[in-house]
Formats: sequence, structure tokens, C-alpha cells
Amino acid sequence: MIRRIVPFVSIVLLSFSVEAWVQPEGKPKDRKHFGKEEFDAKFDTFIVAELGLSPEEEAAFLPLCDEYRQKKFEAGRDCRRSLRELRKEDSSEDSRYSQVIDCCVEADLKVAQLSKVYYERFKKILPPAKLFRYREAEQKFIRRFLRRRERRLE
Repeated sequence: MIRRIVPFVSIVLLSFSVEAWVQPEGKPKDRKHFGKEEFDAKFDTFIVAELGLSPEEEAAFLPLCDEYRQKKFEAGRDCRRSLRELRKEDSSEDSRYSQVIDCCVEADLKVAQLSKVYYERFKKILPPAKLFRYREAEQKFIRRFLRRRERRLE
């Protein structure tokens, strides 16, 4: 089970850390800034539509889902900070790279543990088929979000 979760979590964590919050160099600062509230609202709307949640499921699932995403975000905060600092340092020391890798692996493990805990809680709200589709919908939303953001920044 953990073998399935860790790659998924790693992809999600890295996609957010590398793409979603970093302003590419050479781009004007007056571009629309990333808004977490806007992202959360669009994500929730997308999930409800993709899964076909009933009003009862929506009321029970979305707050828990938002809490889960917030905790995943917080778990990866040190990794994202370390990655940003490493890029700015332009360091070639192996010890510094090892330190950043270790930090990010720890973040991946925290996220995997969170996934296990929250998916157990999700099972009490959603049937297995919707829970399976949730995982796919989450990945689909992130891919679309990043593609749109990439196009906007070009």
C-alpha cells in the first residue's frame, strides 16, 4: 500500500513545490499572483463535479479533504523552502544536496502517513469507487492547473 502512495505523494508534492508557487525569472511581477483561496474553491468545485457527490457527501467530504490538503501543504513546507534556498545558493557541496534530499524524503514520508490516515477517514464518507475516482480527479485537476498556469506565464 505504501509503495502506491509514496510515488503519488511525491509527484503531487514536487509538482506543487516546483511549479505552483515559483515565479519564473524574467517574467513581470504584475501577473496574476497565485491565490490559495481561488485554488481551493476551484478544486472543490472540480471534485464535486468529477465524483458526482451528493449534498450529504459534499458536506462531509470537502471540509475533511481541505484539511488533508492543508496538512499535506504544511508537511512539504520545509522541503520547498530548502529547494528554494538551494537554487539561490548555487551550491556544489554534496552535503548541502544530501541535506535537502533528506528533508524532502522526510516530507514525502509525512505526506504518505497523512494519506494513510485521511484515506481511512475518507472511507467512512465515500464508497470505494468514488474514493478511487477522487485520487484520479485530484491528479487530473493538478495537471490542468499547472498547464493553465504554464500557458499564462509564457
